Amino acid sequence: MVELSSGAPFEADEIDESDIVERIFEAVIEQRLPPGTKLSESALCDAFGVGRMRIRRSLLLLASREVVELHANRGAFVASPTPEQAREVFEARLALEPNIARLAVHRASEEDISALTRHLEMEYVAHKERRRHDAIRLSGQFHTLMAQVAGNAILIRTMKELVTRTSLIIGLFGSGVSNCRDDDHAAIVGAFHTRDAEKAAWMMTLHLRHIQNHLELGAKTTDSVDLMALFGKA
Repeated sequence: MVELSSGAPFEADEIDESDIVERIFEAVIEQRLPPGTKLSESALCDAFGVGRMRIRRSLLLLASREVVELHANRGAFVASPTPEQAREVFEARLALEPNIARLAVHRASEEDISALTRHLEMEYVAHKERRRHDAIRLSGQFHTLMAQVAGNAILIRTMKELVTRTSLIIGLFGSGVSNCRDDDHAAIVGAFHTRDAEKAAWMMTLHLRHIQNHLELGAKTTDSVDLMALFGKA
């Protein structure tokens, strides 16, 4: 049995960095960790039951994905995009995603369209049952799924990054808006059923502009988050 610096013991089969990274990443995507949240090393050690070196390696991995910002003598914080960075993210998405939608319609198999439809149904249920975190997660996944249907590995990686940044942006600047409206997604999927690539591209453009237009690009403060309650074992 090895002792943590905080005095809490942990076992040899403790979770590894990839698990910690994924848990924190998902919490950011689902907006349970707002932009600017301080990620205390000691609190994360207690929550995950691991030592400081494992937490530090996890934070470095998250920083390499621009999910976390590391500040000398201050520690780690969930990334907090500026208004200019927010504009750049939507500029990138508007340049890429209509073409991804167009490409996806051309390449989609019947199985792909069925998968999109099933995903849409899961989004609808999450919204109807007011499962906000599930709805946010599924909304982001819809856009990466679109890139998967388009069949381009580079676009898939790019969309995962842009979806993460968008979640941070909406968490910071959103004015009561969630990541996506499921009826917008339904209109896009409808274009797949009719094999109308140009309609899919146009609906994607309208969808992204709707999200962007409901942002309030001004400074906002962030409340503290109880990391033990968020990540600790029941």
